[in-house]
Parts: sequence; C-alpha cells; structure tokens
Amino acid sequence: MKSVHDATSIRRAPVQRRSTERLGRILDACAELLDEVGYDDLSTRAVAQRAEVPIGSVYRFFGNKRQMADALAQRNLERYSERVVTRLSDARRGDWRAAMDAVLDEYLAMKRTAPGFALVDFGNQIPVGARRGEPNHRVAARLTAMLSDYLDRTPDDTMRRCFLIAVETSDTLVQLAFRVDPQGDEAIIAEARQLLRAYLARVLD
Repeated sequence: MKSVHDATSIRRAPVQRRSTERLGRILDACAELLDEVGYDDLSTRAVAQRAEVPIGSVYRFFGNKRQMADALAQRNLERYSERVVTRLSDARRGDWRAAMDAVLDEYLAMKRTAPGFALVDFGNQIPVGARRGEPNHRVAARLTAMLSDYLDRTPDDTMRRCFLIAVETSDTLVQLAFRVDPQGDEAIIAEARQLLRAYLARVLD
C-alpha cells in the first residue's frame, strides 16, 4: 500500500523518525486549519505556526498549500483504506453487501469526524472543480485492489468499471446529503445505499 510519504506532492520524503513526526504534525495542522478557515485562507505560515515548526520545515516538504492539501488527501486515502480493511476483517469473505456497507460507512464516518476531510476528502473538493475526476479513479482503483481478494474475484475491466461507477455515484450523492444536512441527510444516504445495492447486485451477484 502506497504511503503518504511517497505522494508526488511531497518534495522530500522523510527518512528519520523525527522528520516523519514533523510531517504528521504539519498535515494535522493543515487539516485543523481547513476546518477553521477554509482552503482560500489557508497559508503555509499559519500551518507552520499551528504545527509549531519553522516555516522552512513546511517548505522542505511542500512548495505551496495545494501540495500540502494533496498530501493530506493521500493520507486520508491511506487511513480510509486501513479502516475498510479492519472492518472487513470481521466480515464473512465474499459478501459484497458487507463490503459495500464498510466502504460507505467508513467514508461517512471520516466525513463526519476526520479534521479537514469535509474540504479535502481524497482530493475531490479543492480547489473546487480542479482535477475532479482523478481522485475518484484513484479511489476506485484502490477499492478494486482491496476488494477483489476479499470477494475472491479476479479484477477485470468489468469490476474496475463497476467500482468506478459506484464511487462516482456515491460521491455525488454523499456530497448532496452533506449539503442538505451538515451531518449528512440520512434519507438521501439511505437512498444512495439502495441505489448502490441495486447496481452492484446486477454486476456482482
């Protein structure tokens, strides 16, 4: 599994434990400030102050705030993947409905609780409209790799297309749910779950 330290947005990957911890503090500070001030008012200087590191430490890893937000998005994807894998470790192998619930539920949980996630998630949200398709392709590819083993299926073009469509659809509907209600409108989420079940049943049953 790719580490956030390998993300292309990071200028120089940390090699020592202290550098790794410092990078973590920088990304934590970035996430907190995104919730507090938004992306437009985010600055590398404010992140350095919040993380209690010299501004040069921020620029050692990132050339600008976009690169920092991209690295946060990559870390979010790593943490999300870990949560899904942990959830599925207790589920019956081959049960695609349990897998779908884990994928959706863990995303909703991060949407509600993870700092900065509402603005960044996996990179779709900032800047609005920029490179919007790329993160969903990345998430779909990650899910295909993770779930093909759990479902005991060989990943093929049909599965990849199926998961990409499911990710694109759920992304649109979840964003709608959180526009209607800051905690996610439960009725819209329920409709999204039913829609996904109906679509995936046609492909995976």
